[in-house]
Amino acid sequence: GAGSGLDSIQGDDVTTRLILVDDHTIFREALRTMLRAETDIEVVGEAGNGRDAIDLARELSPDIIVLDVGMPDMNGIEATAAIVDRSPEIKVIALSTHSDRRFVAEMIKAGASGYVVKTAASSELLRAIRAVAQGQSYLCPQVAAGVMRASTEDPQRRRSGPPELTRREREVLKLLAEGLRTASIAARMHLAASTVEVHRRNLMRKLDLHSVADLTKYALREGLTEL
Repeated sequence: GAGSGLDSIQGDDVTTRLILVDDHTIFREALRTMLRAETDIEVVGEAGNGRDAIDLARELSPDIIVLDVGMPDMNGIEATAAIVDRSPEIKVIALSTHSDRRFVAEMIKAGASGYVVKTAASSELLRAIRAVAQGQSYLCPQVAAGVMRASTEDPQRRRSGPPELTRREREVLKLLAEGLRTASIAARMHLAASTVEVHRRNLMRKLDLHSVADLTKYALREGLTEL
């Protein structure tokens, strides 16, 4: 629709196709009603459990699946891993009653691109959908704050980082994850911008990651960022 604010290469009428998965029908209906008002999002399917979600994902090939983490029978973590493993182009946004960092870490490890706490779904879900549709990751503020706090407290975190990163690469990774651009990192570290670019390429190669968003997720998971 016009005025959606998304400058898409394909023009104005690009719609994000979405599947909603939650075992609470009333909650799912509330989300569907909210999303129906948006011109750039179309709900193409719904499911009440993880197994149906996997079948629907295969059948409908949506752009994004909004998935409840805590479903009975097959939880969101297992369902996400199965969906992303089979169709890596489908992005998953986790919905959860928990902002507990273990749930967050497990969902990200399973391949989720976003994580939104249910209590904030009305304000945060649209933001998450639009960010993920543009290839970014999205953690709602409550979750991001919890992850950051945990990363500065966890004594295990230093040991979990891969040994093959140099001190300088870790420093570049940390600053990238904190949202700094190449020029700012270069100034901060007294390096040439081209040197910072080399470090960034090396990081992506060593960690087998393909975007700054992925590097950021990795740094969060390894507890390298401290805000």
